[in-house]
Order: sequence, then structure tokens, then C-alpha cells
Amino acid sequence: MRIGVPTEIKPNEGRVALIPAACAELIKHGLQVIVQHNAGIHSGYSDDHYRGIGVEIAPTAAALYARAEMIVKVKEPQPIELDLLRGDQLLFSYLHLAAAPELLEGLLELGITALAFETVQAGHSLPLLAPMSDIAGRLAVQIGATLLQSSQGGRGVLLGGLPAAERGTVVVLGAGVAGSNAVAMAQAIGANVTVFDPQREKLLAMRALGPNVTALHPYENAIATAIQQADLLIGAVLIPGAKAPKLVSQAMVRQMPKGSVIVDISIDQGGCIETIHPTSYAQPTYLWEEVIHFGVTNMPGAVPRTASQALSAALVPYILRLSRPDWREHTDLTAGINVEAGKIIYPALQSLN
Repeated sequence: MRIGVPTEIKPNEGRVALIPAACAELIKHGLQVIVQHNAGIHSGYSDDHYRGIGVEIAPTAAALYARAEMIVKVKEPQPIELDLLRGDQLLFSYLHLAAAPELLEGLLELGITALAFETVQAGHSLPLLAPMSDIAGRLAVQIGATLLQSSQGGRGVLLGGLPAAERGTVVVLGAGVAGSNAVAMAQAIGANVTVFDPQREKLLAMRALGPNVTALHPYENAIATAIQQADLLIGAVLIPGAKAPKLVSQAMVRQMPKGSVIVDISIDQGGCIETIHPTSYAQPTYLWEEVIHFGVTNMPGAVPRTASQALSAALVPYILRLSRPDWREHTDLTAGINVEAGKIIYPALQSLN
């Protein structure tokens, strides 16, 4: 099978789906890998890195899409890329179709088989989403801490505090992979952290991180009370494949301190905060009622080398299985099918049709 890895064209997206070492592993198993010119350059991998291990370099996106049988990319196809895809191809990437009805319609019209990284499920885990959730959770605290600086328009708070100064306050919605990474980062730098999740075992794990972590059930009133004092609010709610529920209303945001910051990691699935909308790294923030909002939809793209290495390691075993005729015998892969032959397959998307 011919695996095609295009150059990502989403603004400020420097990741590449497969680094050279991952391509070498696929080639070792008899697959042919085609990588578009400069696909890995922003992650630190030149075309020569790929050529050196037997990868074919396609000069253009059109040349790559024309030859590939499976397209493996990081972010969802952009409008110009839909014109390059064919119905007889496999598309394997992050899709987030619940928040992208136009893309959903385009894939249905193509009749393509599209599997989303974020819906491949192994037991109760999402193995292809987890590496990027790790990164997004950690970045959320880094980014939030920077935006809280007065030079960025923030309220001038150092999250960890110091002697004779108060600690900053962080509220995290969700204690999954992204949320737990955010809590761990915020706790480690000394902030007072309150995290909300409906699952008791997750609350136990969060509370065990340290005495500066409070773990609570997500009652509406409890969330509203907590964010009134929040310097940084991080949304990290996930329902696999579905739109994120809105846990924070406009009225709640209005009660947040002037110059506080919202970072909504769940923006890829529509966001869990009513006042959030998608942004990009070109213009990552906006003000709403004097609260800074950060809604970048490809947060791990800020650290493309780290993110590409982590994603590639997770992808290789799944690509190897997808390349075989019997791949449909693997329920984790079939769980990842979002659309096929002009039909919506993933249950959480059915209501969008």
C-alpha cells in the first residue's frame, strides 16, 4: 500500500504525521511511503532526512494525493484538500466532524472512508488522541500563565505565587488526559487548583497530586462559584466524537475577574464554554467582557517537533494494521470510522445528518 503524508496547510500548523523514523518502520514492513516536499521542515525534518531512509518525495500536494492509497495527516482536510481526495482512498487524521458540518458534508459527497484519530478507541482509552491531549493540557497552563502577565493584558498574577504574595487560582473542567495534565502542571508550579469531573476515581487521582488541588463533582453551582475567583479557567471536557457540552455560560464568564484567562482545549469539539470561538495562532486571543479567551484549535502545533514525535509513535501500529486487508477485524479501528461510502458511521455524528 502507498501511504501519503501531505504538508499541513492549516495556519501555523508545523506538525507532520510521520517523522522519518516512523516512515522507516513502515517501509521495513513492506509499505511504500510518499511524503510531500517540506512536510517535515517545521518539525526539524528535511526532505533529505526522508530520502535517506527510502521515502519518495512528492513535489506537490496534487502529486501526492494522486498516488496515495491512504492519506495520513495531522489536521482535518482544509477546503482545498477536499478537491484532491478520492472516494477510493482511506483518510486517517484528526477530523473533529461534530464541530465541522461542512467538512462532514464534503467527505460524505466524496464517499471516502475516513477514520478519525480521536475516535479510535482501545478499551476505555483514546490512544491516538492521548499524546496530543498530554501536550494540550500542559500547554494550556504555560499559555495561560503567559496571558496573565500584564503585558499581555492579563491581571498580573504569577500562578505559583511567592512569599508575601497570594498563589494564583486555576479551575480545570474535566480530569481526562488533557485536564489531568493541566492540573498536574498547575499544581507543580504552586497554583491553587480546583478540578471538576463526574468520575470519583479521577477525582481521587487529582486530589492525590497535592494539598493545593481540590477535586469536585461538576455541579453547576459549584462551577459557577469556583470560576468567580479563577485567574485561569481551562476547559478540558471530552465526549468522544461528539460536541462538547457547554458547562460555563455567558453569565458565569461575566462573574470572572477582569484580566482573567480562559483556555478551552475542547474547542476542537466546539468548546465547553459558551463564550469561546475558534481562533488560530495568527490571532490566538480575543476579549469578551474583559476576560481573555484563547481558542486555538491546533494547540500542539506550537511545539511541532515534540508533537510529531509523540504522534508518530502512536500512529505506526495502527497504520500497519490499516494497510492489511483484514483491518476491519480490529474493533478499535472500526470504532474510528466516521464516514464511509457516503454514510455517517460514527454514532455520535448521526444527529448531524
